[in-house]
Amino acid sequence: MKVRHIPERMCTGCSVRRPKSELIRVVKSPDGEISIDKTGKKSGRGAYICNDAECLKKARKSRRLNKAFECEIPDEIYQRLLEEIENG
Repeated sequence: MKVRHIPERMCTGCSVRRPKSELIRVVKSPDGEISIDKTGKKSGRGAYICNDAECLKKARKSRRLNKAFECEIPDEIYQRLLEEIENG
């Protein structure tokens, strides 16, 4: 029986590789808009973060999302990410 490949991505907060389905994707669209991608299919540059408030705190403190997207991330994106994590 063939073993199914499970895609993995690295969390920008804790740098641990996890299955893509367990992470939250943040995407920068080609026109520069930053948003949360629940489907995982929006076009643009993506960065992933664990579904954990501590990982979000680490990523924000070390400015890793800013480095991944090469731009300043608005506070509202971090707030929406925190709400997404808290709501499950």
